[in-house]
Amino acid sequence: MYSGWMILVIYPSSIKILLALKKYSSSSLARASKQKLLEREIRSEDLEAWTKMASVSLDLFVGKLISALENEASSLTGVSNEIEDMKHLLNNIRSFLVDADKVGESSERQKAWVASVRDIAYPVENIIDEFMYNLNRQRQWSVIHRTLRFPKDLLVRHKVAAKLQDIKKRMNKITERAHQFGVQQLEERGSCYDPNWKNRLSESSLFFKDDDLVGIREAQHELLGWLMDEKPRRTVISVVGMGGSGKTTLVANTFNKQRVKQHFDFCTWITVSKQYVIEELFRSMVKEVYKQTNEEVSIMVDTMSYKVLVETLVQYLQPRRYLIVLDDVWSIRFWQEINIALPEGMCGSRVMVTTRREDAVPFQSGFVSYVHQIRPLKMIEAWNLFCKKAFPNERGGCPSDLDSLARKLVEKCEGLPLAIVALGGLMSSKKSIAEWRGVYDNLNWELSNNAALELVKAISLLSYHDLSFRLKQCFLYCCMFPEDYAISRKRLIRLWMAEGFLEQVKDVPPEAVAESYLTELISRSLLQVVWRNYFGRPKAFKMHDLIREFALIISKEEKLVAVSDGKTGVEENGIHRYSIEVKDKEMKPGNGTSQLRSLIIFVVDEILKSSFNKLPSGFKLLKVLDLENAPIIELPSDFGHLFNLRYLNLTRTKVKVLPKSIGKLFNLQTLHLKDAKIKKLPNEIVKLQNLRHLRASYLMDQNDSLESTQVESIQGIFVPPNIFMLKSLQVLSYVTVMGGLNGLEEMTQLTRLGLDGLTEAHEQDLCSAIAGMERLHHLSLTSGPQASLKVDALLSAPPYLEKLLLIGKLEKVPHWFDTLLNLKYLNLQNSQLREDALSHIQVLPNLLHLDLLNAFQGECLCFVEGFQKLKILTIVGCPQLKEIVIEKGMVPGLQGLKILECKQFRRLPLGWEHLSHLKEVALYDISEELVEALCRNENGDLPTMPYIFLARTDGDDNDEAKPKWVLKILN
Repeated sequence: MYSGWMILVIYPSSIKILLALKKYSSSSLARASKQKLLEREIRSEDLEAWTKMASVSLDLFVGKLISALENEASSLTGVSNEIEDMKHLLNNIRSFLVDADKVGESSERQKAWVASVRDIAYPVENIIDEFMYNLNRQRQWSVIHRTLRFPKDLLVRHKVAAKLQDIKKRMNKITERAHQFGVQQLEERGSCYDPNWKNRLSESSLFFKDDDLVGIREAQHELLGWLMDEKPRRTVISVVGMGGSGKTTLVANTFNKQRVKQHFDFCTWITVSKQYVIEELFRSMVKEVYKQTNEEVSIMVDTMSYKVLVETLVQYLQPRRYLIVLDDVWSIRFWQEINIALPEGMCGSRVMVTTRREDAVPFQSGFVSYVHQIRPLKMIEAWNLFCKKAFPNERGGCPSDLDSLARKLVEKCEGLPLAIVALGGLMSSKKSIAEWRGVYDNLNWELSNNAALELVKAISLLSYHDLSFRLKQCFLYCCMFPEDYAISRKRLIRLWMAEGFLEQVKDVPPEAVAESYLTELISRSLLQVVWRNYFGRPKAFKMHDLIREFALIISKEEKLVAVSDGKTGVEENGIHRYSIEVKDKEMKPGNGTSQLRSLIIFVVDEILKSSFNKLPSGFKLLKVLDLENAPIIELPSDFGHLFNLRYLNLTRTKVKVLPKSIGKLFNLQTLHLKDAKIKKLPNEIVKLQNLRHLRASYLMDQNDSLESTQVESIQGIFVPPNIFMLKSLQVLSYVTVMGGLNGLEEMTQLTRLGLDGLTEAHEQDLCSAIAGMERLHHLSLTSGPQASLKVDALLSAPPYLEKLLLIGKLEKVPHWFDTLLNLKYLNLQNSQLREDALSHIQVLPNLLHLDLLNAFQGECLCFVEGFQKLKILTIVGCPQLKEIVIEKGMVPGLQGLKILECKQFRRLPLGWEHLSHLKEVALYDISEELVEALCRNENGDLPTMPYIFLARTDGDDNDEAKPKWVLKILN
């Protein structure tokens, strides 16, 4: 195509005449350019070691270059030499940054040097992102347009090369400065740095007085029970909690009890810490053996080999009942190393471990183990502890004029003892309301600069400094969410993916890598799980308020992310990721909008939700746009030009239409439209070949919606028929089928699928496609209006299916239910099942949660066998249901039972008294007969255990209409 053209170009950087497009199509030119780069031996293997940088900022920079070189190699002719030169320069200073990051503390000059290196990353990041933006824009052009623009394109490359040359000169100067205060100075720091401070702090807990301790009685009672029970086998007790939560204090106070010391033949306390040497720990234990046997410590102990040390310990401990405390364990390898010297025996020995890691002591068959999770102090406990420290001379506790501010400060600590003690000590010197108000209003500054709070910061950040650089990025990113915000697991994972924070592991999907990162942050107590589903899988997280404050401080220093109220706009300060909690009707654009990469909007004010509806434009380099729950009604005018965009979240917004220009965003990985106002996706959506996650559902207008007490209707959005051509999709849900299912059988990579509008005609193609989806975990199928849901052609369910929703007329349970061996959640709606329905469901061996929503037409549900793991049972909208029978021994683990809108339901389930784990029973819109019987407490039906009952008769929703016992329980 266009052969025979000749363009004469003067390339300024080399003053060479370039003959271009001589019998070349545009694709031929791309191949030639790529080959040129390959001849320069820029290989991914060369770049892999480069990604090991410790600095968060430099890692982002390096990632940019790697992405540019690997993914856009064919387009980088003219600038690759400069990038390669900078790679060598960065490697020259890499070792300094690694050491600086490991040590964590340095002189002001060293900090300034590190900052200068990190600052150099941002101009390069801007250059590369701008370059990639222009490349992505060119992809939208026709071949003729690209050909005509070729000379200008070369000029752009020259400008990029010139900018990189300038930065290279700056980097050379920075490298020269490294010799003035290099790695040696970090390694040879003065005596002011003491690596043993944490060990001494740990062991000082052994000397705390009982009067100094608050809120440990229940926890100590549990530990004493485990320590002194009659079980003969060695038992390992792990005490797990975040830094400053009081793990060591609790264990030390328990360890010091006289009855504990008398119960064991040998007791010792070993502080482990991060930089342990196993031989030295063994040596300390051997010396303690000599000490407790009143023998003089042999001079040979200091020269004993590893083997002799272990043999000595085993020989001494084997016949004795011993108690060994291993305080401050960090490494998951540590237990494997020390376990060899701790004989199991049958003497009732105990090993106690304090750690921030949930996985520090792996679960193994062969020994007994317990885990005690440190809980935050209750508010009354936290208040008492704070008052002891803040008002040591005030018998009446907190003065009334300081009470409000004092309680707000205590709330900030969220039950963390170390923070409460430190903050109380700081406030003990503050006497006036103005001083207290100043600390509260500037707590972020106080945490960063006040020496009285330095210990809180140091201990809290030990876990952070122990992270790899990738995990540091992911952790700091979490502070973009508001204080006490419940962060969705899937949302966070997909944001990390879009940001490029995840390591690329061969044959491992990025979602799995992100899951491992989350597990690591949770196990280190840096993220707190606020909600787990009944599978036990964490679904939402939060950061402790103080940990978040520290993360914000570090993020600002690292120029990683920033949090704003939107009033001043986005500043040009080198920070490219902004979280904005909108406090005004309109978000100011600011002078840094054009350089922004990530924007997450939070609108929490209900008044603003009705007025804040528009974003400014100008975000041309944006990669992440997250508007979840924001009342935005339209996207920025330049939306179609966000060529670098990878993540778009419009969940629960008011945007009604996606522009056709979305087809230009071919880098898009995640598109979230859940519970939005968008009914249909444009045909151009099928151009997004990199799309991995498409979550969508249409939220009906209020006048069309069902009452909240009725069965919720899930409505998919309409998509083009060829949506199944997107082969990168991992998640496709919840979409309405238009026409056939051609291409669905090829989407074997799906892990989640949700289809709406299915008819009987789809059965064969649907079942054939599902049978091949071996990675599928979540399946939701909904029939169209007046259609039945036909799935009988499926011979066997996907092997790893965990969640199944079938919405539509079934009449009978599908025959393949007995193949659902891993199913944990089952939701059947509008199924019109008959009396024998449960006999086909009870065979599911791992079912935890069962929802029957307008699904059953019979009068009696009988649980006569099976359901051994069921925890939650919900029955809604079964108008003929009169009773439920639960045989003794059935559904033994049931914790929650909800019966709603079953107006013929006349009595509590027969056999419910056998459900010893039941925590909640919710009854709503049931028969008046049952409500009256419960009011009279006939037959002793009124529960004596703390179940929660909600009852309502038709039309009555006020307190006076509710039974008195209901009011009593609710209050």
